[in-house]
Amino acid sequence: MNWSGKRLALAALMALALLTLGSRQALVVAQETDDPVKIEIYKRFVDNRIQNPTAAYQAARDYLQKYPKDKDQYTDYLSKWVLAYERDERKRNLPILINEKKFAEAYSTGAKILSDEPNYLRAQIDLGYAGYLAASAKNETFNATALDYARKAIQAIESGKTPTEWAPFKGKDDTLAYLNYAVGFLTLKSSPDQAIDSLIKAAQYDSDIKKTPSTYYFLAIAYESGPYKTMSTAYQTNYAGKPETPESKAALEKLNVVMDRIVDAYARAIASAGTDPKTEASRKEWMAALSNYYKFRHDGSDAGMKEFIDAALQKPLPPKP
Repeated sequence: MNWSGKRLALAALMALALLTLGSRQALVVAQETDDPVKIEIYKRFVDNRIQNPTAAYQAARDYLQKYPKDKDQYTDYLSKWVLAYERDERKRNLPILINEKKFAEAYSTGAKILSDEPNYLRAQIDLGYAGYLAASAKNETFNATALDYARKAIQAIESGKTPTEWAPFKGKDDTLAYLNYAVGFLTLKSSPDQAIDSLIKAAQYDSDIKKTPSTYYFLAIAYESGPYKTMSTAYQTNYAGKPETPESKAALEKLNVVMDRIVDAYARAIASAGTDPKTEASRKEWMAALSNYYKFRHDGSDAGMKEFIDAALQKPLPPKP
């Protein structure tokens, strides 16, 4: 995905009256001072303010640094303009930093953006999904922060709020799918039960996430490391090697339901991967895991397993038990 953002209009941050004032001030400065440097710097700012904001920003900084003791309408105006420009630049640079995988700088920049505007949804979305990008690159430093941003973004979008733009995602549903996918991935180790909920939710939206093999692989892992591990351990402790009872039978039935969810998730991962050479090694791993569970649920036989895989994506994703 291309995370390059569009430059936000500075006009939204600076009142039209101030912009008009800037043009008048250029003339007034020349009348009020005989300092040629002051006149030159301010004129440089005014001449570049619209067509070349970067040059205007440098001129404004030069003016404020050279005349720090001036407390008048000119320094007040330039101070406000510089602040607006810097806020704009942070918003523009955030997706670029994420795209370049400069995650530490991105989260530092994002914190400044959200300090100024706590409900700025575009930054919450970007930083929420960036946590997945970082963690998938073996950098889990930002997991907790990213989870917080992703959950806030999901809540805001579901309540009807919209960002300044949906890109790099395709729209509302696509954004929600990727954010829920990120939450699922980021909670996979710490809270697999929660990961199941988020991954199932991510797969409900009509987006690329619904067709992505890793969505279902992570779902299988979440079931395995969450409810299956807990229930299997409990069953072995309480009922293994003992005569069947109504309680043990009920416990086994519940465990079988979870195993069926694991089988379904692996089958979907394999089916959505297709014959892509890039997923060949993963498919072999998934097929081995699927075969073990499938045979256990079918008296040691793998009869019908291929047909089960082929039909997996044609069925609705089963809910969490």
